[in-house]
Amino acid sequence: MNRTEAGSGVWFRLVTLAAAAAVGLTACGTTTGPGGSTAAPPPTANMKPQTEIGPGEGQLNLIAWEGYTDTSWVKPFTASTGCKVNAKYAGSSDEMVTLMAGGGGGQWDMVSASGDADLRLIYGGDVRPMNTDLIPDFADFQTYFKSPPYNTISGIHYGVSLQWGPNVLLYNTKKFPIAPTSWSILYDPANKGLITVPDNPIQIADAALYLMATQKNLGITDPYELTQKQFDAAIALLKQQRPLVKKYWPLAGDEIQLFANGDVMVGAAWPYQTITLQAAKKPVADTIPTEGATGWGDTWMLATNAPHPNCAYMWTKYVSTAKVQAQQALFFGETPVNSKACAQMEALQAGSCKQYHADAVGSYFDTIKFWKTPIATCADGSKNCIPYSQWQTAWTSVTSS
Repeated sequence: MNRTEAGSGVWFRLVTLAAAAAVGLTACGTTTGPGGSTAAPPPTANMKPQTEIGPGEGQLNLIAWEGYTDTSWVKPFTASTGCKVNAKYAGSSDEMVTLMAGGGGGQWDMVSASGDADLRLIYGGDVRPMNTDLIPDFADFQTYFKSPPYNTISGIHYGVSLQWGPNVLLYNTKKFPIAPTSWSILYDPANKGLITVPDNPIQIADAALYLMATQKNLGITDPYELTQKQFDAAIALLKQQRPLVKKYWPLAGDEIQLFANGDVMVGAAWPYQTITLQAAKKPVADTIPTEGATGWGDTWMLATNAPHPNCAYMWTKYVSTAKVQAQQALFFGETPVNSKACAQMEALQAGSCKQYHADAVGSYFDTIKFWKTPIATCADGSKNCIPYSQWQTAWTSVTSS
């Protein structure tokens, strides 16, 4: 995932690639039940999480998406705990994985990882299990986000869920006065030179999601679990799209600038870009097409070698509260996992709870295909799925062609 104005790092270390490949070789099928994934035990599975939060160490070093450590909630945290927050904004999920090498390298305490990075961090041994009993508001989380398959393995939590959001279709309302209803607009030659999409291997899943709805003979049931035939079809579609794309955006700010300048008219985006552009009075809107959408779920994960674990737990406890979750949701344009954040959101901005689906029933989450690291083992236990390392190689072939 790429979200910010800062950072680059669109590569990640070879050992992580090897770890991702190892997942494909050793993992069992995954589930989305209350226990999270049932994949093979990660390297840190036997590390026992702390059972209490001790005195703060005075510092907290975070790798985060820009906007996740805004002063409006960081200052009160520091004032109440004495933990001074030092944040490095990453520009992509790959950069986060790179920075977390060696369990945070004894420098970083936590990372706000998205679902396309979680399993890489878990199986790379870079994050350790966390004790959710130390997070009082965890009991109020939406059921899905208590143990989603991208951060929970065999009932062990390798982080605590934070916020989530859908990947939306962003469009210029003057160019398209009637809202588009299908992702096909991004593959239509009539829009050549007007299209932008993320520069991210996980974008292959968006193509697969479109094919899942439009080419049912391919038999795609999960856009992150693709056989060779299904994967090849998604790559072929993306290569057909390549001449139509004005720019593959690596950072959210890049897409914002493209729309603000009128360089593009339609693209794949997040609500954050929409909110920013609308605040600047630009003629844009977004929608979720009939084929559905992929989406992200972010997790605060604790580095294996975190130097300030008590401050890290204090931070996780704090940002899990309904008030802070509501503040971050409205600031960034995403949705809190704490079900009690709705009332706080309404107090800050009337109508926002429903607008951001913060009051969604459990069945709603079945319509969003949340990011997860592709592995070689399919849900049925077969070894026929294409692992993430091959997604990255294929994506490079698409964007460089």
